[in-house]
Amino acid sequence: MALPNTITHQDRLLSVNIADGVELPGAAPGSSIIPLFLDRENGVWVLYGKFAPGTRLPTHFHTGVVHFFTTKGQWNYLEYPNDPQTAGSYLYEPGGSVHTFAVPEDATEHAEGFMVVFGANINFVDNEFANIRDAGAIEDSILAAAEKAGLPIPRYIRPKGGAEFTRD
Repeated sequence: MALPNTITHQDRLLSVNIADGVELPGAAPGSSIIPLFLDRENGVWVLYGKFAPGTRLPTHFHTGVVHFFTTKGQWNYLEYPNDPQTAGSYLYEPGGSVHTFAVPEDATEHAEGFMVVFGANINFVDNEFANIRDAGAIEDSILAAAEKAGLPIPRYIRPKGGAEFTRD
């Protein structure tokens, strides 16, 4: 078999570095995110998150799978206190899972890591529906936060996509 012809031309690699990223407020107090990849149409989002000691995210339901690689610190799901995630931990979460992310109050450093999320988080506060966070909602909040702070639009990868007719 011969090498296939290139159908998706790239002038350069699609690559971003968290060291060059714009750190923006996350969805909960004590959290911040650096966007890396946001695909509204396919519902995929990749973020680098930082979470201060004592940070707790809303309890949430995942509509798709999640991959989380912890690079620094420690965190756990309140529902699984005996399974702390520490630097070097890789966590796979199946779609349909429900949990509450938390960094211990007495943690000595921020917990940090890369998350690759397919689908949406359906968030709950006090067991009541609060909101839905998907790639589109996250992108909208990132752009609004950057504008409010007077920061440039963060550099992240976003598929061009778009709905259109193939012909008239």
